[in-house]
Amino acid sequence: MARISVFGIGYVGVVSAACLARDGHDVIAVDVDPGKIEQINAGMSPIVENGLDPLIADAVKAGKLVATDDVQRAIDNTDASFIAVGTPSAPDGSVGLKYVEVVCESIGRALKNKDGFHSVVIRSTIVPGSCEGTCIPVLERESGKTAGVDFGMGYYPEFLRESTAIEDYYDPGLIVFGALDDGTAKILTELNEGLGCKIHVVDLRTAEMVKYCSNTWRAVKVTYANEIGNIAKACGLDGQTVMEILTSDTKAIISPYFMRPGFAFGGSCLPKDVRALRHLAREKGVPSYLLDATLEANEAQIQRAQKMVQDSGAQKVGFVGISFKPGTDDLRESPLATLASRLIANGIEVDIYDPYVHEAYANENSMAGRGNDVIPDLKDRMVADLDRLIDGSGAVLVGNFYGDAVEKLEKAAAERPVLDLTRMSRKMVSNGTYEGICW
Repeated sequence: MARISVFGIGYVGVVSAACLARDGHDVIAVDVDPGKIEQINAGMSPIVENGLDPLIADAVKAGKLVATDDVQRAIDNTDASFIAVGTPSAPDGSVGLKYVEVVCESIGRALKNKDGFHSVVIRSTIVPGSCEGTCIPVLERESGKTAGVDFGMGYYPEFLRESTAIEDYYDPGLIVFGALDDGTAKILTELNEGLGCKIHVVDLRTAEMVKYCSNTWRAVKVTYANEIGNIAKACGLDGQTVMEILTSDTKAIISPYFMRPGFAFGGSCLPKDVRALRHLAREKGVPSYLLDATLEANEAQIQRAQKMVQDSGAQKVGFVGISFKPGTDDLRESPLATLASRLIANGIEVDIYDPYVHEAYANENSMAGRGNDVIPDLKDRMVADLDRLIDGSGAVLVGNFYGDAVEKLEKAAAERPVLDLTRMSRKMVSNGTYEGICW
């Protein structure tokens, strides 16, 4: 069993403290509010949350949970400290770190007087880089010690929903944490390994980013549902019924396939359907902010790729893939075709390797090049051999993923600019002559 101090007896802190104590760990809750401290020590919850009152009462009675304002006592009698204080918005909209800094200062001063190793774990919601840019410097300054060597450091975001927090704690949909050292990683792993959920151990900044992605994704989903609901109502339909049916599809709607950062969407369905629904909304007098932004953002991603090519300085670019996705010869609203046409219009020579489009031309299919209405002389730009395309190009743009092409493209990246829009290999990140659009 672990010995843990939880700094901040707010919503996240008190739920975490109670659940940790219920699991048999020795927990010290720390706060500056004497009212919260008195309530905890009396076996009462300082907040209203389903099922929390009996958890706290039982934990205090069993001697597993105690509250105090004595920071040194908490540090001296625990092996790890969780920081769970608020991070309200600053006036300019940035994350407010003043409470986190204050707690880090207090913990740092206490660590200065402690001989043994102690882990500091941030649970508050903080933007990527906050641990490294704010928390660690404060802790090191006040303690005179080095993070990852003299004391441990971790970031362990919570995903608790108010009114179902205890249920979420014991049945999590996601567990992720970042740790600067093995000791902190071990503690956090042991706390979570019995919860039946995959544990993602990453670096501090990745863990910080996952938390923000989770919250903003929920916000986007609420906004999308509301926008669809407004349009549906204007059409005399029940938006909730529409969304209930939509979310019953766990194959496509919840699929991770559409959640891979990369290039713009295209094809015969998505672009035209977003435009059509937006037009319908306008006819009905309903604003479609998210649909508008979706098209704007998609266009911006094409522009981003165009800038990557222009910044490479190449006057001849070899495209690996031109159809709207791999495995088809369909070029209808392919963002790769749009990108190629813009480069051509700007005087950049473009050759194309696409085995499926090439096959259609080689077989003299009547629909070869189907959907293309933007690339001049498409057939003449096709190159059947990937080696020839690479050797004849100043830069190579990887638009579609073809497994048998990866090895050659990785080799090419050591010799010339390779601009990757699809992530041909997870081990590659932007470095030197290789540049990924989102990685």
